[in-house]
Amino acid sequence: MAASLVRAVVVYLALGAGAIAQAPPPDDRVEQARRLVDAGRAQAALDLLGDPGTADEDARRHLVRGLAYYHLGDAPRAIALLERARAGLEDEAERLHATEVLGLALMLANRATEALPHLEAATRARRSPEVAHVLAQAAVQAGQPDTARRALALAFGLDEDRAEAFVAAGQLMARLDMHEMAEQALRAALARNASVLQANYLLGQEALFRGRLDEAVTLTQRELALNPLDAMALVQLGDALARLDRWDGALPVLQRAIWLNPYYSAPYILLGRGHLRAGHPDLAEGMARRAIAFDPNNRTAHYLLGQVLQQLGQSAAAKEAFARAEQLQQQGRR
Repeated sequence: MAASLVRAVVVYLALGAGAIAQAPPPDDRVEQARRLVDAGRAQAALDLLGDPGTADEDARRHLVRGLAYYHLGDAPRAIALLERARAGLEDEAERLHATEVLGLALMLANRATEALPHLEAATRARRSPEVAHVLAQAAVQAGQPDTARRALALAFGLDEDRAEAFVAAGQLMARLDMHEMAEQALRAALARNASVLQANYLLGQEALFRGRLDEAVTLTQRELALNPLDAMALVQLGDALARLDRWDGALPVLQRAIWLNPYYSAPYILLGRGHLRAGHPDLAEGMARRAIAFDPNNRTAHYLLGQVLQQLGQSAAAKEAFARAEQLQQQGRR
């Protein structure tokens, strides 16, 4: 998940990375190639520049060729060319541009520690929220939580010492599977402001992930005391109560979550399990089918439907549902 999150953000930035710096071109072909990159035609730009040769030692050619390879997702070639471009570019704006895209390319190559100084330099110079968000990811992966928090404060327009900045950092750390770091950031947020939203919810999520179910219930209830209409917190509380086999408490909580957000599949799946456990497969079938209607590629929903249909004596339909669940599992679906 961590790699996909980083790649999604960096690829998003690639759409605008070609048009940051513009300098007077010494070579019409280089400028034409640059415009092609800016227009999203990276391969056409490379075709125009031709094969690298002795003439390709020009730093601006390295830059444009590196940008093109970056847009094409070829991080190793982009990195090599952008490093050479930075060493030879005289224009400060172009050198900064090469530095920024080099940092992004290093992130695409899963080289976060190497990307960090380049992204820091670009963020200091341009104060770009998008680049700051990628910088935060690099900092988390490099084990620098304070740098991550400061970058996220910039990305979200927050004071870096506000509790909300710690919450934003904790959320990102959890998404990047840095769970101990996330818990520290979230507890620091609550130390600054015991009423800050999302901190208890995210700590409850961490507790649920680690199987500390009673703690997950307590923390999520604290979040709901601050915001009783948080649908995701209601689902999380229902999940924790269900795992504790406290269905009398879980069922009404999950129903409230559906009232608030009827298009999210998770509460239907949990309610389906509860109805199935209580001996009501007909009600469970309705919940499973609703979950599938809202999330057709949800493996868990198809598996639940298979269990329900099996209990209802519909063997052929159950087999089909189980087969679909297995197919989705092979595709990496949950």
